[in-house]
Amino acid sequence: MKNRILVVDDQAELRQFLRWLLEQSSYAVSEAADSGALKEAFAGPEPDVILLDLKLPDADGLDLLPALKRQWPETEVIVLTGHASYETAVEAVKRGAFHFQEKPINKQGLLNLVERALERKQLTGQASSLRQALTTMSGSASPVFQSPVMKQVLRTIERVGPSDVSILITGESGTGKEVVADLVHALSQRNKGPCIKINCAALPRELIESELFGSVRGAFTGAQGDREGLFRLAEGGTLLLDEISEMPVDTQSKLLRVLQEKEVRPVGGRSSYKTDCRILAATNRRVEDALKQGKLREDLFYRISAITIYLPPLRERREDILPLARTFLKRYAAQADRTLTDFTPEAAERLRRHDWPGNVRQLQNEVQRAVLMADDKVVDVDDLSITDPDMAAANPESNLTLMEAMERNKIVEILQETGGNKLAASKRLGIGRQTLYNKIKAYSIAA
Repeated sequence: MKNRILVVDDQAELRQFLRWLLEQSSYAVSEAADSGALKEAFAGPEPDVILLDLKLPDADGLDLLPALKRQWPETEVIVLTGHASYETAVEAVKRGAFHFQEKPINKQGLLNLVERALERKQLTGQASSLRQALTTMSGSASPVFQSPVMKQVLRTIERVGPSDVSILITGESGTGKEVVADLVHALSQRNKGPCIKINCAALPRELIESELFGSVRGAFTGAQGDREGLFRLAEGGTLLLDEISEMPVDTQSKLLRVLQEKEVRPVGGRSSYKTDCRILAATNRRVEDALKQGKLREDLFYRISAITIYLPPLRERREDILPLARTFLKRYAAQADRTLTDFTPEAAERLRRHDWPGNVRQLQNEVQRAVLMADDKVVDVDDLSITDPDMAAANPESNLTLMEAMERNKIVEILQETGGNKLAASKRLGIGRQTLYNKIKAYSIAA
């Protein structure tokens, strides 16, 4: 399924160039030469991203922005501007455009912008599903979440979101921790500021400190210039520290000092600057285990967890599987311009009985695939890649996708090579030990 890009510009040569550039990157491209053609496009499928020239022959791009956002509220708009209208482009961003691209067009710069806009649109769509759940829990519409535990989670988010309190989000991989962070930010007083995220498990100590706090030229090997840290970039907004229990302990100590003093000193710097951002943290480890194993400092834990939100895996809240699946079905059917209304009873039962080791992320991918595979107006059991649970019980690999089966086989192989030593296996696999435990359980690996 290709992402849709709508190009709105009166220059035919530029539209032709942009179509070529975007189609080379596997995007589906449509065009509009003026505001009249743009309004005709309102009757067609919703684009994921719009490239909008601010100077059309029959309209001003600034005046078109409100109508675009009303028609397609989740579509991201990148404005195209000449040097003379730079200030106007900045004003367009203030009014809701995602960003702007100066003419003449920088090919790689534009492609990078489009990719970032698509990422933001996806996160916005996920947060919208949670907002829908918040607004329909007590109404007549069918809620996205029906399990008591998730209703309580949503009530907690609704209550603490507008505050400035720090929140620790826990749960297995794929349960939606980043989506919760996005929703908390959207509900907060800081929602007009940035929501910056860092995966603490993805970077070594030298780089993670530079990413967080910034660095000055020559602070370490490879530091060829001054670098702004994420604390500065998140000023006035929210900073999510994902997988915080994977952060080096000495870096946790420096982080704690920053949170206590509200001041950040760049790596290698001599002076500090004040910081003001809301801190959210997330981990897929059990907090008790992380504290016991020394992976998470106790004093830092108390600083970042004024509120703790636990997201249970899907297998522990099966009431949510079908409402979520139907939400994803509606979204992906619309994106694929297909008329798909529901799942057959057999398909619905198979979805409900599946254990979903990848949680909501896996369910989302499964539904997206089924939308492409379905021949009828409903998704049948043959359109699903997951197998019958009774068959899966006899063969643990039979209910996995190809990628999951490959991951399971690799884990089994490494466990055999390390003689069942889970710490050594987790290091060789490049994942945390708690993540390995979760995957062993999810994949029914005898260990």
